[in-house]
Amino acid sequence: MKQFKTLLIAVSIILGGMLSANAQDSKVAHIATQELIESMPEYQAAMSQLEKLQNTYTSDIDDLMKEAQNKNKQYQAEASTKTDEENAARAQELQATQQKIMQYRQNAQQELQKKENELIRPILEKARTAIQKVARQNNYDYVLDSTTGTGVILADGYNLMNDVQKELGI
Repeated sequence: MKQFKTLLIAVSIILGGMLSANAQDSKVAHIATQELIESMPEYQAAMSQLEKLQNTYTSDIDDLMKEAQNKNKQYQAEASTKTDEENAARAQELQATQQKIMQYRQNAQQELQKKENELIRPILEKARTAIQKVARQNNYDYVLDSTTGTGVILADGYNLMNDVQKELGI
């Protein structure tokens, strides 16, 4: 029984040494993925496209708001010459217009989010593929995201940024 314990301890020490030796052989690199993505021409084009779409929606909403304000001013100016029923109907009409504007604003936000996801997804995939390709070419086992706020506090290892940008032709 004593020999079995000794054998078990010896095997544990050997396995532990092998595992730590394997862990030391792992190569780790880092890259700031957000910086990489923002440096890609496709990202700049996507952001430009989203900005144009947002400006269109903002302009449409502003026009609707001005139209509602003008109608409100007109109704207030004419309120004394109208019956209570007409004024109540006009108030309901203005409320319905405000609700339509709010609904349009919500739909615009949803469409912008959908369009952003549609435009950004292929860019993210292209960046991820390039990072994987460069990491495999250089035999890195792990690549950490060193973008500020992602949890990597110190990144003194190899930075893949230049290699990945070269791979992407940036």
